[in-house]
Amino acid sequence: MVERDISEAMLLEVIDSGDTRYKDAAHLWAYTEFPSRHDNLLCAVLVLEDRVIVKTVMHHFSVL
Repeated sequence: MVERDISEAMLLEVIDSGDTRYKDAAHLWAYTEFPSRHDNLLCAVLVLEDRVIVKTVMHHFSVL
């Protein structure tokens, strides 16, 4: 997150209100665009188990 200049508040916004794309029942991408950033979508790769686990965060993410 530090290397990608993603704050905890931004990560929570991605998780709470971002769009989602499921890989399967337990794995998904949550992503959103921040107009103030010029590096495409911010994305969190999540694992849903008995809690939400943030596996990684990315920038320059695209939905294709």
